[in-house]
Amino acid sequence: MVEIGEFIIFLKNYFLSRLISAGQIFEGIKDIIVAFLIVKRGKYSSSFLNTSFLMIVAAAIVGGPIIAENTPFLQSLNNQNNYQALVVSYNPYGGSLGTVYSVKPEIVSYRVVAGDSLASIAKRFNLATNSIKWSNNLKSDLIKPGQVLSIPPFDGIIHKVESGETVYSIAKKYKVTAQNIVNFPLNDFVDIDTFSLNSGQTLFVPEGVIENKPVIQTQFIASIQAGVRGSSNFIWPTSGGITQYPVVYHMALDIANPSSPPVLAADSGTVVYAGCLNWGYGCHVIIDHGNGYQSLYAHMSSYSPNIGDSVS
Repeated sequence: MVEIGEFIIFLKNYFLSRLISAGQIFEGIKDIIVAFLIVKRGKYSSSFLNTSFLMIVAAAIVGGPIIAENTPFLQSLNNQNNYQALVVSYNPYGGSLGTVYSVKPEIVSYRVVAGDSLASIAKRFNLATNSIKWSNNLKSDLIKPGQVLSIPPFDGIIHKVESGETVYSIAKKYKVTAQNIVNFPLNDFVDIDTFSLNSGQTLFVPEGVIENKPVIQTQFIASIQAGVRGSSNFIWPTSGGITQYPVVYHMALDIANPSSPPVLAADSGTVVYAGCLNWGYGCHVIIDHGNGYQSLYAHMSSYSPNIGDSVS
């Protein structure tokens, strides 16, 4: 190791001395070269420029590829040019062509099974209950096994166009804007400029609603007579179907009468209560038939008899 260190020091001193000698020689001849160039100035300028230009061209030819290969910026530009060349030279007719058909949402038919309800079916199809109810013209939420329901592909209303209807009349009917119907991609029109419709075609009304018709409350109408005793023969007090029979927690008979016929006394008797509450029976009347029976008429909007009146 000592010998290697001494050799390195020797080399260092040798090269240093040679550089110093070369510098001294250059200093000695520098003045001679300068004087010669001053005397000959202009004579070699053309040759010098031509030689310099040729050297620059040669350096560009030789060193250009080396610089390009080792410069990331130039590589990215080359890649971009390659991409552009690929795009320009692409032949769209070189391969096989085909039509891609989009899947158009359609109305689905669903058969009700035991245990189903409108709410559970709506949840299964991610819809609002009213959307299924309106699409099937259901008057209530009651459904039965085996019943086939039309399930819309969206929340809203499926409307079958009738003669004379327009986009504007349908939009007004279902409380939406005409633009809402026109913009829906599943709707087709006879004339795209006037948005005319064909009678019988199906039109989708997104976000449409059907307003419930105002229900006319039943009124208590009874003929008033004095001193009437019940016959124990009860009559049907009004027309309509039974919506609920008596059970332990609901000892009453619910009768639906959407056509609003008069409500009559089921048998002759005397009114022992007539009034309205904010809970329970609401506006109701109780009749004592004088034979151990009483009848109660509840959930009315108004009533005619007063306490103590006799009715038949």
